[in-house]
Amino acid sequence: MEEFDSAQSVKPESGVSRISRETEENACPACGETQSRTLARGTDRLYHTTGKTFLIAECARCHLIRLYPWPSPEELKGYYPENYWFVPETGTAGKLAEYYRRLVVADHVRFVWRALETAGIEGTVLDVGCGGGLFLRLLAERGARVAGLDVAHPAASVAWTTNGVPALCGELLRSPLRAESCAAVTMFHVLEHLSDPSAYIDEAKRLLKPGGRLIVQVPNAACWQFLLFGERWNGIDIPRHLIHFRARDLRALIEDCGFEVLREKHFSWRDNPAGLATSIAPSLDPMARRIRGLRERRAGTAFKDLVYFLLVAGSWPLALLEAACGRGATIMVEARRKT
Repeated sequence: MEEFDSAQSVKPESGVSRISRETEENACPACGETQSRTLARGTDRLYHTTGKTFLIAECARCHLIRLYPWPSPEELKGYYPENYWFVPETGTAGKLAEYYRRLVVADHVRFVWRALETAGIEGTVLDVGCGGGLFLRLLAERGARVAGLDVAHPAASVAWTTNGVPALCGELLRSPLRAESCAAVTMFHVLEHLSDPSAYIDEAKRLLKPGGRLIVQVPNAACWQFLLFGERWNGIDIPRHLIHFRARDLRALIEDCGFEVLREKHFSWRDNPAGLATSIAPSLDPMARRIRGLRERRAGTAFKDLVYFLLVAGSWPLALLEAACGRGATIMVEARRKT
């Protein structure tokens, strides 16, 4: 990879278009440019799946930010632990965690429900990367017809058995759903993991009815948290996040795939404060501790969970302030399929 000097005569473009792995090796997946500059470098800080160091590179032409080098598909699989999804807990702690998750996920439910009401279209709401299905369960409680899709069989199984959500195990590009059967397709923290996000958005367009809604959420690479923490920002999540979107990148990608962006939101109750807390103290993140299989005494687990919760609570003021200034740590977009 070549690094460019900011004084170099490189004409920047106003945004990216389609993002695909079908470019020459190590070139920008959006515009094919081979020159870039390094913004940060790091390794798997959260789950410790590898000691390999990666770069966070910005394209010299379109300024898309990406992981460099991209791991091969087989290599990438090794960076996802087998239990890389939410596992419901039992007992008092599990009930408290469930209550908290219902509280913060309700933010996503309201965003999607408003999109459905505005669209006025009947059909299924398909959540791609549904995990344990709590979001869909809450949406179904409001009267929506829902379905989930996840590449992890245990996650789809929990969605069925715990939350009563019909869920399939598989990839969106191989889903059995018929064309124009969905009123909405949602993808929360999916696109940044893909080497070909354009293909997923194209498939969502095929599944959506005319005027149907696409709801997408990704980490925001233009947020204050990235400026503050650099490679230690939780939203970078080296090496699992391949593309690091800013709002204009996401808008350009979605519009190029045949959608009209209607609404943006830069704050998530579930993700922004918790992401800041994990950036500060990744060793306290409950999911990371579980995935890494750390042995902890019950009292130690309770203490770490309490400290992490207090850290999340203390993160709210900064998370709210950056979102109010349009620099929140996540971007949530509602887009309409053009007829």
